[in-house]
Amino acid sequence: MLFRLIKPALFALDSETGHRLAIRGLAALPPRAPAKAGPLAMEVAGLVFPNPVGVAAGFDKDAEVPDALLGLGFGFTEVGSITPLPQAGNPKPRLFRLVEDGAVINRMGFNNGGADAALARLKARAGRSGIVGVNIGANKDSADRIADYAVMARVMAPVASYLCVNISSPNTPGLRALQDESALTGLLDAVIAARDAVVPDSPPPVFLKVAPDLEPADIDAIARIAIDKQLGGLVVSNTTISRPALRSHHAGETGGLSGAPLRDLATRRLRDFRKATGGAVPLVGVGGIATAEHAWKRIRAGASLVQLYSAMVYEGPGLGAQIVRGLEALMQRDGFASIAEAVGSE
Repeated sequence: MLFRLIKPALFALDSETGHRLAIRGLAALPPRAPAKAGPLAMEVAGLVFPNPVGVAAGFDKDAEVPDALLGLGFGFTEVGSITPLPQAGNPKPRLFRLVEDGAVINRMGFNNGGADAALARLKARAGRSGIVGVNIGANKDSADRIADYAVMARVMAPVASYLCVNISSPNTPGLRALQDESALTGLLDAVIAARDAVVPDSPPPVFLKVAPDLEPADIDAIARIAIDKQLGGLVVSNTTISRPALRSHHAGETGGLSGAPLRDLATRRLRDFRKATGGAVPLVGVGGIATAEHAWKRIRAGASLVQLYSAMVYEGPGLGAQIVRGLEALMQRDGFASIAEAVGSE
């Protein structure tokens, strides 16, 4: 209700200023306990998620409000992307609402305050419950990006419920080349070795976030590597550089497209990875999810978990709890006893 009241004022501001105000508003909320495991509880990569609905990376870039988001009913949240050194990102404006399309285009460029600042915030929440993943990236001007990912794994492994390796942002030149088979193998080896060096016992699982703009051979190669490296999950997918028919005057902006126009492509890509992995690697469905029905379709297509971001721009941070309630009803309607039973059942 509060979001509906303030939405016109937020939308009167440029997108990035509106987002900063939203983060400040969440930071000002009184503390609330995170969701408890209920009928939608799901075990993935050794972690018990109280429900499968999470916040995607990009919303809370600097780990400023993870507990506020968990207190709104989300089953988990993923902070970042965070890089070893602070970086300003790309020139502004770089974030655009495509209201007529229910979409967002961003070319943020991994703007964040760096590892040290985020690490201090995550250390400060030590002992609190709730699943908080850390999405890790490389600095734009790094001479050795694989080394950057290894640094981030070493720094964040002690404070992360899981690590998510982001090599699929379209806004850092050359980053998506790390999805190539040989580069990806070396990258994951470095990340896993760095993680294990600091948390040798019960280390946090490693997830990999992939782009929707992949060829079939790329999908098969990534699936083989994910199985071989025993990844905790594949996050499918990041934003797209493709451009379906759009109505907004911002349609020509460069950057990654998310929201409703990404929904069908992200769902197809999820099905592709479900087929390529044979269900051997858990999948996280992201892209265009705005209702319980969207989330349920993604789960039935093979997702063990789902994440939101762009839909929250239009519907507010209470959307997560709304989708959770809807999923409970849909699970009962279709006769499933658990989310795990429904995964890949379409």
